Amino acid sequence: MNFDRHITSHLAQKRQTISIEFSPPRSEEAGRQILRTAEILKEKIAPDFVSITYGAGGSTRERTEEYARLLRNSFGFDVVAHLTCVGSSKDELRTIIREYRDSGLSNIMALRGDPPKGQSDFRPHPKGCAYANELVELIRDEEPAFCIGVAGYPETHPEAPSPEVDLAKLKNKVDAGASFITTQLFYDNSHFFSFLSRCRAAGITVPIIPGLMPALSLEQVIRFGRMNGSSVPVELEDLLKATGEDPEAQRRAGIEWTFRQAKELLEQGVSALHLYIMNRSDSALQLVDRLKGEGVLNRA
Repeated sequence: MNFDRHITSHLAQKRQTISIEFSPPRSEEAGRQILRTAEILKEKIAPDFVSITYGAGGSTRERTEEYARLLRNSFGFDVVAHLTCVGSSKDELRTIIREYRDSGLSNIMALRGDPPKGQSDFRPHPKGCAYANELVELIRDEEPAFCIGVAGYPETHPEAPSPEVDLAKLKNKVDAGASFITTQLFYDNSHFFSFLSRCRAAGITVPIIPGLMPALSLEQVIRFGRMNGSSVPVELEDLLKATGEDPEAQRRAGIEWTFRQAKELLEQGVSALHLYIMNRSDSALQLVDRLKGEGVLNRA
């Protein structure tokens, strides 16, 4: 069987890297939307790899596996399949890891995961993993050849008591065998650059990919900011407020903001971008086209 190329090999190449994140669909129409988006992105952007998330409490486990296979086999993408600790014993997690391997996948994003809907606190399975570093260790023991990604929080995990504790936990994940880090979204690049510096000073040497989500509305920015601990710059908030109730104007303003973020990151030597697109292609296409037009993105 041919296995996916490791993400670290993509990141080690000389060219700039673009990756896209999908979420498992919750309906047949949503599933068709993912496939339409994947087809467009394959033709227009040709992302180096894609990822697909894993629902809270394992609520989309089967669809995560199904669409990971579809994105790989139907579109030729290298796929990072997410896996969380939530709701699964270690034996169940080992089964999922083997299923990923048997599908030809060789990249996993290892996450603790969010509490299932209706729960405010994370409660580990009594026979499962309590933290992401434990999941990394389990994956590494089960499939030593896997390339494992973990999440980083430029502005600190919402549950962490301090940035120092959060950074120590991230280093635990890397020391357990993580191969790369993808950050949660952020709207102020200074947070990413500070995070990068702190990681390097702490001895974290693996690649760190910044994650960006086009700000398509003020409501979206505030909602995701609360979920991920991401602050909203006053300038961005004012920019979106100035558009009034016009959703298209908000979308244009948000894409402009994300373009400015991406441009600065690339100009400062960041060689990889991960885009959170909510299963829609429009914002990613506009963003990549503008970056190419400005001459800061060259993936030839």
